Amino acid sequence: MADDKPWALISEVGEQGYLEELTDIMKQHFHIVCHGDFLKNPDLYGPKIQAMFLWNCCPAAEPSLLSSLPSLKVVSNGGVGIDHLNVPYINSLGVKVTNTPGVVSDATADIAMGLLLASARKIVEGHLLSVDPKTTHIPQSLMGDEVTGSTLGIIGMGHIGYKIAQRSKGFDMRILYHNRSRRSAEDEQAVGATYCQSMDDLLKESDFVVLVVNLTPETTGLISHRELSLMKPTATLVNVSRGLVVDQDALVKALQTGAIRAAALDVTHPEPLPRDHPLLSLPNVLITPHVGTNTYATTRRMVQRMVENAVSAVKGLPVPNEVKSK
Repeated sequence: MADDKPWALISEVGEQGYLEELTDIMKQHFHIVCHGDFLKNPDLYGPKIQAMFLWNCCPAAEPSLLSSLPSLKVVSNGGVGIDHLNVPYINSLGVKVTNTPGVVSDATADIAMGLLLASARKIVEGHLLSVDPKTTHIPQSLMGDEVTGSTLGIIGMGHIGYKIAQRSKGFDMRILYHNRSRRSAEDEQAVGATYCQSMDDLLKESDFVVLVVNLTPETTGLISHRELSLMKPTATLVNVSRGLVVDQDALVKALQTGAIRAAALDVTHPEPLPRDHPLLSLPNVLITPHVGTNTYATTRRMVQRMVENAVSAVKGLPVPNEVKSK
């Protein structure tokens, strides 16, 4: 019966939250309440809620909120990254944490290649020139960089990084990668990738450097002044991981001084950047608003996985994508 369905807390429905069609997936298994409605009557909803669905880090899983949800069994996160969650603390409350690995890999790899290609071939500049009412001719200065046959360095060769390598092989790129652990010989041979034990070697040799790491204390500020100075002055930095992986002040300086050619970013810190941030006014920067997973098919799969994880946790069954504190 419908009344037997457990309750779940979500951020909201609409532009700042979930598409209506995505909440329909949740409603098959849960009664849902938006965060705004919850705050209007926490005493009514608090004891009922057994699952919390996080989308774009909302609602924030802060102690003040968690303490008002005594029946909570699971925080089900949309996406792979959990840097916004204090997993040990949440687990200490007897609450499980889950994420959605795998389902986001193709879409994120696609946006990485899209950013790389758009930056290298100046696609946005070409579009603006083409639609500008003042344009009467196409200047020869609208020259891009060759992608085919260039060297790609992938920092973080997990599921998404490997998908990027698969796509890059189609461009006959020389593929270097740096990872905490080396992939199998079979994986390397399948995409023609070469392992770099030293990230410095990868930075020195790559024409395009793509960041695909999780945000951890070790990867915060991973790319700063020193690392950017090792890159070729003709190189492009592509970031589809998290904004804090890059020291943005160092990046601004590198782009202003010509230490590197360009940057193409799907992530920044914060998001969106303040409107007066220097990155927004540099001609050699391409920024998209963290849309790596934003396709209808991928978002549906993400929500379906979030619901599957939450249902398992609420029922006390093995949770497919549980993230445990280390």
